[in-house]
This record gives sequence, C-alpha cells and structure tokens, in this order.
Amino acid sequence: MPAKIIGTGSALPGLVVTNKELEQIMDTTDEWISSRTGIRKRHIAVEETTTSMAIKASETAVKKAGIRPEEIDLIIVGTVSGDKYFPSTACQIQEALSAQNAVAFDVNAACAGFLFGMTIADAYFQAGRADTALIVGAETLSKMVDWKDRSTCVLFGDGAGAAVVRKEDSGILHIVQGADGARGSALSCDSRPVNSPFARKPFTKEFFAADSLSEGSCADKPSRKDFYADPLPAPDYLKMDGQEVFRFAVRTVPKAVQQVLAEAGILPDEVKYFFLHQANIRIIEAVAKKLAQPMEKFPTNLQRCGNISAASVPILLDHVNREGKLQKGDKIVLAGFGAGLTWGAAVLTW
Repeated sequence: MPAKIIGTGSALPGLVVTNKELEQIMDTTDEWISSRTGIRKRHIAVEETTTSMAIKASETAVKKAGIRPEEIDLIIVGTVSGDKYFPSTACQIQEALSAQNAVAFDVNAACAGFLFGMTIADAYFQAGRADTALIVGAETLSKMVDWKDRSTCVLFGDGAGAAVVRKEDSGILHIVQGADGARGSALSCDSRPVNSPFARKPFTKEFFAADSLSEGSCADKPSRKDFYADPLPAPDYLKMDGQEVFRFAVRTVPKAVQQVLAEAGILPDEVKYFFLHQANIRIIEAVAKKLAQPMEKFPTNLQRCGNISAASVPILLDHVNREGKLQKGDKIVLAGFGAGLTWGAAVLTW
C-alpha cells in the first residue's frame, strides 16, 4: 500500500543573517550572492542544535498528523550534521517524543536524505514491517562551513523539517534514487582522522619494547609517550566544486523527475507543484525549463533560508502546506540532490 504524508512540521533558528550583514565580515556583496544563487538571507543556529530543531519539527508534524507518539513505528533522520556520532539523532527524537515503539536510525545521503528516508519508509510499509513513520531532515551546516570561504559559507543555513507518513490507499506513487560515488569529491567534508598511537609515523616494534611507565625518554630506554600521536587537528570544513555540482544538478534532476513521472504514468502537466532541493535558483530555473513547466509550479524559500541540505525539501513542503496551497488529490513531486553524489525523486498524491 502507498505511503501518504499526513502531517508536516519545520523549525528554523531565531537568528536571521542577511547578505548585507555578511558584507561586514567577509569580502562579498549582496548583489554577488543574490545574483548567483537567489539567496538573500539564512537562519543560523546560536543556541539551537540539529537535535533540538529536529525534535521541534517532529513535534509539530506529529501534532498536525493527529497521532500519538506511540503509534510511530519508524523514525528516520536524514542528516550530515548530527550533534553526536552516536546515539543517532533519530534515537534522540524517539526519546524526546516518548515514541518507544519506533525503530530509529539516521541516513547520510546529504541533500537527498529526506527522499532516501521516504524510500526506506515506503519499503518498510511494503514489507509489512511498519504502518506509521516519522521522516526528518535536519541540519546545522553553519558549524561545517569555513566562514572565511565566501564561495561556500554564504550558501548554507540551518533548520529542520519533518513529515509523518502512514500506510494508506493513496500517497507515494513512485520513487527513483541514484548515486555516483565517482564524483563524490565535488562536495565533501572529511571526518576525524585515524589518530591512535599506532598511526604515528614511523611506528615500529620499538613501541612495545619501550618503558610504559617512564615519564620521559633516555638514550637507551624510550618512553611509550614518545610514540603517541599529536593532538587531534581542527575539524575539516565543507569543500565544494560549485561548477561541477551545478552541472550535475541540471543534468541529473530533470532526468530523475522525468523518470519518476514516466514510470508512474503521470505527465508533467498533471503535477501541481515540484518541490526541489533549495540549492540555487539557477538550478531550479534550469530544471523548470528542461521540464517545460512554469516557475509558478516550483515553490522556493531559498531566498530566506538558503541551502539546508536534507532539511530543504521538508521545510519547503511544510511552508507550502501551512499556507493552505495543497489540496487533497494534488499531484506533487519531491526531488533532492547533493553530496555523494546522490539524488532521489518521488511523485505522490496529497
């Protein structure tokens, strides 16, 4: 049976940073940013965290869905910026909501994370392993960007979006996914490096012969402390080949949308709205042109939110839903694309 969205929610940090404000701390201008991306402002976390925003968005989605937390069978969070390596953000949401019956885990598919989460939930439904799922996209990208690199830091914002999905007679009609790891270096961020004593170079059997109790080294009896690695280096920052990512997006997204519609037997003209990942207005305009559809069918909020990776699509979906623009029976398309490189597209009935 199809998976139907029955409730949405979103959360954004209270601090709004405009392009004009960025002019005060780096070599950039409002015109330079907005003309190239369409972005004019973004929400930046100060006291908020990936987890706190995810919980807030989830609480709203559950309330709008009119369900009790214990009815949730599955919680999936798309994120690349969790507050902890473990426990997962999904498990922290489970605790906060008292959704004790839910299986909970995170998915790292970057900007396509929410779509990947929906795909997994749909598979759980099809296998009879779940009836109700909470799908979340949540990011604090402001902690991952180099604020001295104007080519990347101006693009991103923070926030979370969520949707409650339930097995019903109508809903998701078809989903497609893809990945191209060969081009993964176009958008990347390294994790903590191997830094054990065994990773120090040169490392030899002398370590095991060294005096483990010695506080210092001497000519004939080195201390094991002499072999330990240096302190951890500073965390890596997000790195992006903007032109390569742009080319990837304008080639891949239209094909994915055309594929999902064709395999579902739906014409583009039958779709009311196309909810695309909010990376760059030029990408969205290029996709609209290739699909021969008017820009009025492509809602955007990147002008005030920037790129929020896995949270972009669910936040946009919630904003449009709260504005009352979605009616029962509407055909909509969701599409995400980003680091990995990964992409996904879904067509569903509202």
